Amino acid sequence: MKRRSFVAAGLAALATASLRSRRACGTAASADLNAVGLEGTPLVLKGADIDELRSALRGELLGAAQAGYDQARRLWNPAFDRHPALIARCLGAADVKRAVSFAAAHGLLTAVRGGGHSFGGQSGCDGGLVIDLSPMRAVEIDPLTRRARVGGGALLANLDREAQGFGLATPAGVVADTGVAGLTLGGGIGRLGRKFGLSCDNLLGAEVITADGRWRRVSAAENPDLLWGLRGGAGNFGVVTEFIFGLHEVGPLYGGTLSFPFDAGARALLKGYTEFMAGAPDELYVGADIDSDEKGQRLMELDVSYYGTAQDAERVIAPLRKLGKPHEDSLAVASYVKLQGSDDAPGFSHQAIYLKGGLVKDMTPEFIDTVVGCLESTRLESVDLGFQPVAGAIGRVKPHDTAFWNRAASYSMHLLGMWKPDADRDTVERNKEWVRSSFARLEPLTHGRYVNITSGDDHDSHLSAAYGDNYPRLAALKKHYDPGNLFRLNANIKPA
Repeated sequence: MKRRSFVAAGLAALATASLRSRRACGTAASADLNAVGLEGTPLVLKGADIDELRSALRGELLGAAQAGYDQARRLWNPAFDRHPALIARCLGAADVKRAVSFAAAHGLLTAVRGGGHSFGGQSGCDGGLVIDLSPMRAVEIDPLTRRARVGGGALLANLDREAQGFGLATPAGVVADTGVAGLTLGGGIGRLGRKFGLSCDNLLGAEVITADGRWRRVSAAENPDLLWGLRGGAGNFGVVTEFIFGLHEVGPLYGGTLSFPFDAGARALLKGYTEFMAGAPDELYVGADIDSDEKGQRLMELDVSYYGTAQDAERVIAPLRKLGKPHEDSLAVASYVKLQGSDDAPGFSHQAIYLKGGLVKDMTPEFIDTVVGCLESTRLESVDLGFQPVAGAIGRVKPHDTAFWNRAASYSMHLLGMWKPDADRDTVERNKEWVRSSFARLEPLTHGRYVNITSGDDHDSHLSAAYGDNYPRLAALKKHYDPGNLFRLNANIKPA
């Protein structure tokens, strides 16, 4: 017998023995299961095939009848209540490889879950397979080379806390229970971005399972085309089981919240904010959110972080305090972990969310008037219109150097409608309609999209605006690594 045949026979025997052992312990053979294919057509998964996959995994394979299924299918955004046919809870790259191969062989609708934070609910699916990497949250830091190896299911909190143990960090979002994978693959705007670039700009390598079930190492030397695509091309090219990031020295920062009552001087506040940010140094991040407090008072809340000494920070930030009489001023020296909220990462939102957004080059008077008009048009207290500043180091990367195209923007804008998970249909629809109608007014004043700020119902033309002139190269890359579009529940690029 040839060695290859011997090994294959041995693996088959091992799987059969494992399956028999499970049955001997009282686990019944799986029944055939109704599922959904890639194009939404119904299909039937044979019970024997399900049992074969289950026996091959180190992790769990959960169906609706198994304990833990409801917890495993829960997504960060409770606006979505997905019911996949199967959830493969992967413990390592080998599990991911087997799950991808199973999905491809059966033409099964497939969602990939890293942190489960997708605003559009694309970390889950109805009737398909969820490849769940959330058990894969290990983070290893090499303080000598300043490198981080990060599991595909890790949250920002996992990365931030481990790296900060060595006084290091990489630019990674502003919400601690965001998944590292989704954030990075879409670009990754964070409070260190203006100084050190996007999360994807700090991605040095990865390990990826592509649609053909192959494990691939990715770096500037190996599969560099794939590394280029991972830097902003979303989850289109495979399942990243491990990321390698470059790290930077990051000690305590000066930051916190500075907020002002909004309605009395809305236009002046926005004008003052944008004029201040136009001259702000790369070391300063000031995000702005216009929302309401628990008493219904509308506020402009500034999320401030300064990478430098407290003395320099006080000087740089002083003009912000002159925008008006602060409602809250909690600015002080704080750890990066505290500013990121990494001690509180529940992994789910207490409110359901619907959002849209775009990239903004300049907050012109027309743009500011439109923002204020959108907010004045509603009495809803559960809406949020906000901005994350970009530019700085982010804008100095050439658009063709990574898949992330829109390097000329000054801000990423988002509009959120929010409601309690048990809200009535009318409340849900009123929040969604405000987002839709407001964005329809603001969209003509935007310049491109950010794929991490999508609702899941955006059109292909909107996604083309995110990828810009890089789209043809991305489509060719998609055809090479995923010609059947197995990985389509994302900011999807169609194979060329």
